[in-house]
Amino acid sequence: MLLCAALIVFCAAVWRPVRVHLQALAVIRQVAGQPVPRVARAQTQPVMRQDLTLHIQDDAGEQLVRAREYIPVHEPNAPAMVIFHGVHHLGIDEPRLVAFAASMASCGIRVLTPELPDIKDYRVSEASVTTIGGSVKWFAQATGGPVGVMGLSFSGGLALVAAADPLYHRDFKFVMAVGSQDSMSRVTDYYRTGSDVRPDGTVELLAAHEYGPLVLEYEYLDDFIPARDRAAVRAVLRAHLYEDSRAEAQASVALNGIQRRETLELMDATSAATRARIAATAQKHAREMAQLSPGGRLEGLKTPVYLLHGEGDNIIPAAEMLWMASELPPEELQAALVSPVLSHLDLDGAGPGAMDYLRLLHFFAEVMQAAENR
Repeated sequence: MLLCAALIVFCAAVWRPVRVHLQALAVIRQVAGQPVPRVARAQTQPVMRQDLTLHIQDDAGEQLVRAREYIPVHEPNAPAMVIFHGVHHLGIDEPRLVAFAASMASCGIRVLTPELPDIKDYRVSEASVTTIGGSVKWFAQATGGPVGVMGLSFSGGLALVAAADPLYHRDFKFVMAVGSQDSMSRVTDYYRTGSDVRPDGTVELLAAHEYGPLVLEYEYLDDFIPARDRAAVRAVLRAHLYEDSRAEAQASVALNGIQRRETLELMDATSAATRARIAATAQKHAREMAQLSPGGRLEGLKTPVYLLHGEGDNIIPAAEMLWMASELPPEELQAALVSPVLSHLDLDGAGPGAMDYLRLLHFFAEVMQAAENR
């Protein structure tokens, strides 16, 4: 009888890590658009989705936040997680986010995806920190305890800023930051130079993707373009960032000669003139950028943190993750992985091997297990 009981306990102890690894495999395969092995698919369940509006109180009054909840049908009161989208005009409707949230929910996690209006419009702002903190607090109250938080791209850095704020930190069970910034000023320098210094003094050299500088220029367009030309140039940049080629062509036709030259200069972040303006903008807005950076406030953080970054990320370089890892208290840094499987947020890294996939699988399994812990 005692042997039988011991065997049951052993099997239960072994099964849980096996199960979360199978669930992590299901998530990764679904997000990558690949078939899910039957043994992993057996660990998933149907998901119910519902749109809702969060009523969040902040210093300015009540804020209404559009959101979507993904609920495991067989576990409506499952452990909870909030996932914040990256800089993309589709916000919570962005297909990769929808697929990821639904996949997590299918594995027994109740997921909330709030919309960040500024991030959706390619602006990284302090207002988003308030929305992140308020959304996490709302879901923690709705579900009866602290919730896991995942932030993608710049939202991951802002989530860490919110977690360090006494107004919100008790509502964070943990933070997972994927492809996120430690220092906005340092990332801005990277857009200008193509290099980012690592904590050990070595330098990561990687040409920046045009997307990063364009987001910066779009947000601080007043620093780059005279007032008389801003509306016309902004229309072109917005359409370009939104990947709306028809709207971009229409907006481009409306440009006069001067505006066309200004737009072309902004599109070429390697030009000396644009680099000089980026440097001036970074200096002008240094204090504001510090407010959008986890760096400098992580040493006292009392929240478990998981850090994931693509090895070839040329929007926010992987050196940023190394800075976060170096600044966090060792007891709070649960896992950190720079993976060649990832680029920025996509599973399309260059030349990963089998062990790289296994490391990523184990990383996700650790996060899922943390999310399940009540």
